[in-house]
Amino acid sequence: MSPRDTVPKLGARNTRQRTAVVNCLRDIDRFASAKAIHRELENRDEKVGLTTVYRTLQSLAEIDAVDVLQMASGEALYRHCLTDDHHHHLVCGVCGTTVEIEGGPVEKWAEDTAATHGFTLTGHDAEIFGTCPDCQNKKEKVHS
Repeated sequence: MSPRDTVPKLGARNTRQRTAVVNCLRDIDRFASAKAIHRELENRDEKVGLTTVYRTLQSLAEIDAVDVLQMASGEALYRHCLTDDHHHHLVCGVCGTTVEIEGGPVEKWAEDTAATHGFTLTGHDAEIFGTCPDCQNKKEKVHS
C-alpha cells in the first residue's frame, strides 16, 4: 500500500502536501506545533506552506485522526494518534515525549465528579505532565 493510500480522506482530494504533513506527523513520536512540523518538512525538502500545514492539521483534528493538546499559552500541539480507543497522554514537559495511557481511574473520577455536581458526563480530556526518564537522567548528570 502506498503512503497516499493510508492518508485519511481530507476534503475533495489528498494532495502531495497533505500527504507530506501526515507522513511527517507519523514519524514524530511527540506532540509538535504546526511551526515545528513545518520546520521538519523544510528539513525534508518538502515544499509545504505553513498555511497548508495549519489547514491539514485542523482537518485531521476534525476527523479525530490526530491528538490535539492545548497548551496554557494557547498554542495547539499535534500528534499522530496511535489508537482509535479513548485514551490519555503522559507528556514530558521538557522534551515533549508522549506515552498513550489507558485512563481507567480517570474515567471513574470524571464520572464521579460529574455526578457529584449533577452533571451528565458527555466527554473529557486529561493530559498528565511530568519529566521522562531521559530528561531526568540528563538533569541528574548536569547537577552531579
